[in-house]
Amino acid sequence: MLNKITTADARKKFANIINRVAFGNESFILTRHGESVAALVSMNDLKLLQELEDRIDIDDAWKAKNEPGKPIPWEELKKDLDL
Repeated sequence: MLNKITTADARKKFANIINRVAFGNESFILTRHGESVAALVSMNDLKLLQELEDRIDIDDAWKAKNEPGKPIPWEELKKDLDL
């Protein structure tokens, strides 16, 4: 369940909110002047988001690997990207 709370209210109720996130599996969207600025999610939710991001990155890497054309050597790519 997503709850919205202002950053000012979140400061006042910080310990309670953290407990609700950590032990109640609740999520909070922090707002400032009516705009969403951040979110508090449980560690389980964060791990899931990271796993999804990793899967997307892997899918993108396979797509890039299977693209036609000559591979670009890593050293050349680093130079082109100023890394």
